[in-house]
This record gives sequence, C-alpha cells and structure tokens, in this order.
Amino acid sequence: MSDATPGRRLGKVMMFLAWGAGILLATHYFGAWEKRQNNPNQQPESVHGAGYVEVRLLGNRAGHYVVDGRINGQPVTFMLDTGATQVAIPQELARNLGLARGAPVTLNTANGRSEGWRTRLSQLDLGDIRLNDVSALVAPGMEGDEVLLGMSALKQLDFTQQGGTLVLRQNSSP
Repeated sequence: MSDATPGRRLGKVMMFLAWGAGILLATHYFGAWEKRQNNPNQQPESVHGAGYVEVRLLGNRAGHYVVDGRINGQPVTFMLDTGATQVAIPQELARNLGLARGAPVTLNTANGRSEGWRTRLSQLDLGDIRLNDVSALVAPGMEGDEVLLGMSALKQLDFTQQGGTLVLRQNSSP
C-alpha cells in the first residue's frame, strides 16, 4: 500500500501539469485568435506590377483597417484614418521609437484640444510600400500603441475600398 501512495502522488502531479499545459495552450491560442480578429493584416502581402506596388488590407470586425508595419525599421501597428490630417503617434510609443519632438502644435481631436509635437519619420513601411520623410505628430493624449496612419502618409498613395478590402497602391513611375 505504501508503494501506491507515491504513484498516486505522481499521477496527481502529472494531471496538474497536464491541466496547466492545456490552460496555457488555450490561452495562447485564443490570445492569437483575438489579435487576428483586431488585426487581420499582421503580415501584409505585397503585389508588384509594372511601375507599382500594392498592399491589400482586410477590414477587421469593426470595419477598421489595422495593419502591422514599421517606422524607422521598428515594428508598429497602424490603424488607417483618412480623417486624420497627420500620422499620429502615442507619446510613449514615440519615445520608444526614439522620435525627436519638434515644434509644439495644438491638436484638435475627438476628445478636445491638446498639445503635441511635430516630428518626421525617416521611413514608414507597409508591406513592400515604403514612404520616406513623412510628417507626423507625437500625441500625448493618445492611449494604446496603435499609430493613426493619417493623410500625411496616405496622400502619397492611391487607395480604393471595395467589399471590406482596402487596396493601397504606390506608383514607382511618374
């Protein structure tokens, strides 16, 4: 009988470890699933044609176009906002990206007025689309880590929307 006790104890430990592993795997799976629901464009594919590069984006469940990209070679997540005049970067993210704060500017947002700073992005990448020397704003009132991709970047691209898909096109020839 004393031999059965260590076996039972080992069995309970193994069962506990199996449950723990199952919970970890489920948490990881559903976390990744939730991220894909918010950002279905984590690895945007680029299409190259004669004189252009296109990136096709799917809208998320809320109808927003969210896409992973890069600012100055560092990974960021963009939310496209055609109603925003400038690319707007949350202050903490701008600090992490090492962006210089330039001249102060008054920002008119949906939450009222606040003060931010001008900055320039040496490089902004969306898939194989690359924009250089893009005007942007550091916005201290913005929460989260998504960059609003406003018209200071989008005006350099052609874009069309149809059926929940947004196509961004950069022409490489005049």
